[in-house]
Amino acid sequence: MKFKPYGVTPPIITPFNADGSVNYETLAMMSRHLVANGVHGLFPLGTTGEFYAIDDDEFVKILVTVRDAVSGMTTRKGRPIQLFAGCSHITTRGVIRLIRLVEQIGGYDAVSVLTPMFVSQTQDELYTYYKTIAGSTDMPVILYNNKPKTNVMIAPETVARLACDCPNIVAVKDSTGDMTNSEEYLRLTVDMRDHFNVLLGRDTLIFAGLMYGASGAIASCANVAPRLCADIYDKWEDGDYEGARRAQFTLAPLRIACNMGTFPQTIKEALVMEGIPVGKCLDPIQELTAQQKQKLRGVLTEMKLI
Repeated sequence: MKFKPYGVTPPIITPFNADGSVNYETLAMMSRHLVANGVHGLFPLGTTGEFYAIDDDEFVKILVTVRDAVSGMTTRKGRPIQLFAGCSHITTRGVIRLIRLVEQIGGYDAVSVLTPMFVSQTQDELYTYYKTIAGSTDMPVILYNNKPKTNVMIAPETVARLACDCPNIVAVKDSTGDMTNSEEYLRLTVDMRDHFNVLLGRDTLIFAGLMYGASGAIASCANVAPRLCADIYDKWEDGDYEGARRAQFTLAPLRIACNMGTFPQTIKEALVMEGIPVGKCLDPIQELTAQQKQKLRGVLTEMKLI
């Protein structure tokens, strides 16, 4: 399996109209805007994309819209834009059904699979879950560890076991915010770096992860600050470590502000403040309070994003 995820990829938001329907025109515009501002890939239907609120018809149309919007676009170094499709469900068969849809659509480089929600699996159950999913497809699979949202943790030993046993499991995204956990993913798979990689899922740790050996990040704040987030990777790749560190420090207040409200509402409100009509998250998620909006506007102004 030669595919190597790298760089900074935003888990792109799903824009909604006031009636709750998907705003595909804005989604296409957002996709082009993010790539034009330096990101290395796009990841529709992740947690930031409210995957849990989407039916199958919307799932297909969202993936097609993103794929077609950036067709022919490249990174600053002329590389193709990487596309990851979120395929998360509470059951193994549900994930496999979504992967089949991605295979039929075509044009995606990998699928990302979150640990099941609500069900508190053992590590052996998680191993079987991911091994079965990987065995059902030839597509590269990215494990998605987000304990703060699912209350389930893919232990570093389980990740290493899966990386060893499943050739098409190519990476893990770690959204715990626990750098020791990310380091253990890296340490236990260091001899598998020819086919397995670690992606940071906490935007304040992108630079730290790269210095430890991660290949990149899936960064929700890249929806709002794509050029700044891409700079962390681009400057690091160019050997400008101090420039990468400064970009990371500049980004930090935005990621910390995302703790306001229910995720990912802060991301959406920031985009609206930037003039991008993405709407709000679907109910029951509510808008930020007036005080929170004022604080967010101050952060965006300080960062010169508005």
